[in-house]
Amino acid sequence: MFIRRFLPQDTKFDFVGKRLWAFGLTLVLVIGSIVSMTTKGFNFGIDFAGGILMEVKSTKGPADLGKMRGILGNLGLGEVALQEFGAADLVLVRVQRQEGGEEAQLAAVRKVKESLGEGYDYRRTEFVGPKVGEELVKSGILAVVLSVLAIAVYVWFRFEWQFGVGALVATFHDVITTFGLFSITGLEFNLTSVAAILTIVGYSINDTVVEYDRVRENLRKYKTMPLFDLLNLSINETLARTFLTGGTVFVSTLALYLFGGEVIHGFSLAMLWGVIIGTYSSIYVAIPILIYFNLRRSGEGEAAADEAEAAKP
Repeated sequence: MFIRRFLPQDTKFDFVGKRLWAFGLTLVLVIGSIVSMTTKGFNFGIDFAGGILMEVKSTKGPADLGKMRGILGNLGLGEVALQEFGAADLVLVRVQRQEGGEEAQLAAVRKVKESLGEGYDYRRTEFVGPKVGEELVKSGILAVVLSVLAIAVYVWFRFEWQFGVGALVATFHDVITTFGLFSITGLEFNLTSVAAILTIVGYSINDTVVEYDRVRENLRKYKTMPLFDLLNLSINETLARTFLTGGTVFVSTLALYLFGGEVIHGFSLAMLWGVIIGTYSSIYVAIPILIYFNLRRSGEGEAAADEAEAAKP
């Protein structure tokens, strides 16, 4: 009842008819993202670029992260990230890798300790080298690629190979454009960003599978309806659910972006983008691409013969 009051029912929008415009926009987004990634690259965080990791405990009660950021941000050490680590008095401090060898890293650690002054206990200090960062980059890329391929195989077996191809294209579009978002905006790209991309993949494919389920139902139900009309009908029938789900996730993620703090700023912004681009790709990429495949309809020939027989005088 709630959905029927606030969301339109029985819509008849011509989504598939706008597919060429949508494909053009998709091409621009993907090419623009690839160009930015190859020319501008990424603003890699400490996880990938290497740096200094310090676990600091405040001995005077809960740590004042705002004050600590203000102090450490003015030391000229480059990127400095702080986050609460399991308790209000525990802080994880990440400092960008310094130019030079081990002595330069040790000098940066001394500078941090001198600037913060008394009232802090330094539980551990670790140095993340560039080799570890390279391995994490490879592992992150491998995780994204394997998840996309696994999803495509799942859709292939659950439906037919045409649906698997459509899901693969739509998911590839979402992943590439999200990478492009990080590259174009210069947002810090770290392990949290990889988690955001994998979450976007899961959200997008869930939306796509719901719409594919409706397409499969309608293929069985309307055996002689033109495929163009059937795909439009399927999108319109799931439109209320799509916008309700997307809107709920968007509002929740927006709250994280506005009030979650600097630590999850990149993650929440990527998720906001992911909700929009995932909904777009489900409607304008995953479904319209099926128009170019010869989808099999069970009993299509028999239904057509029955209709022809019934039409005879």
